[in-house]
Formats: sequence, structure tokens, C-alpha cells
Amino acid sequence: MARRRHLRPEEEDLWQAVARTAQPMHPGKGQGLRPGGDDLPLALPKEKVPPAPPALKTFRVGEKARTAPGHGLLASASAPPPAAPLRMDAKAFARMSRGKLTPEARIDLHGLTLAAAHPQLIGFVLRAQAQGLRLVLVITGKGRRPSDDGPVPGRHGILRHQVPQWLMQAPLGPAVLQVSEAHLRHGGSGAFYVYLRRLR
Repeated sequence: MARRRHLRPEEEDLWQAVARTAQPMHPGKGQGLRPGGDDLPLALPKEKVPPAPPALKTFRVGEKARTAPGHGLLASASAPPPAAPLRMDAKAFARMSRGKLTPEARIDLHGLTLAAAHPQLIGFVLRAQAQGLRLVLVITGKGRRPSDDGPVPGRHGILRHQVPQWLMQAPLGPAVLQVSEAHLRHGGSGAFYVYLRRLR
């Protein structure tokens, strides 16, 4: 049988201070104390063990991965920006998509950093709306592919991916009715048509 160790005076003081602040789990029951009046608990309460994560399904060599399209690093690095839902007149949108509508103004952002391009885009779009223009062209460029082909693909054409998001967020969101990739004659995938709302 193991020898019982007695508490030193400083340990006894500490134990009494803790015991005074403790709330009994089962009031009125004298269980859980060591025989002999030590006021030491028999055992600490068990900690709750978090549930185990669900087991992963086994993957066989040659089996296709079941991931939704557009997820993962490879998809985000090379996929074009998602198309916005149609908010403008369908006939005007069809004419714009075929390059039949001529942009009334244009801005060329390609070659700029994100920090330099963002304020220029904001100023251009808000000025165009104030002048009553409806269709403007934002040129982003397609982006240069990195020279080294490392193991992790890097995103190229960062402006091409970022500009549509800027156009849908404040302060440009309320001014913009539609964003669409430009027709080949106006720059193709390196440019965007931006159809503006009328000022009221």
C-alpha cells in the first residue's frame, strides 16, 4: 500500500484557499473525500474528451477526387472570374457582349500594382457616372505568367481577378449595374465592360 504524503504548511494553506472557493457538485453528499479527514478529493473530475473527427474515406490510386469545381489552389490560380448575374436589359447585354456597343470611355490599368490601380479605378468610374456615361471599358491585361514553373502554381493576372470584385464593392457597387468580359475587339479576357447606372 502506498504511503500517504502529508501536505506541507504552504500546500495546506493553498488547498484550504481553493477548497473555500469550490462549489460542491452534489451538495449534501459526503462522498469524494479521502478517509481520515484530509479534505483531499479521491480523484479529479474527468475532462470531457472532444469527439473524434470523422474518419476520412479511403482513396484509391486512379480514383477521381470529389471536389466541387472552383475549389482549391489550382482552380483559383487559373480560373476566369465568375460571371455576374444579368442585371441590365437582355437585348443591350447581348449587343454589348457581341462588341456592338462602343465604350464611351476607357481606362488602362495593366502594369499597375493593386495599390495604384484601385484608386484610379474608383475615380474613373465615379467620374464617368457623374458625366452620364453608361458603358466604359476597364483594361486589366491578361497577366504575365511567372517565368519559373515551381511546384505550386502562382496566380497570374491578379488585376483581372481583383477588378470585378472592386466593381461590386463599395464605393463602386452602387454605381455599377453590370460587369462583363469584353469582346475580342475591345480586349477580350484582358478587359471588362462596365455598364453604369444612371444618376438620379
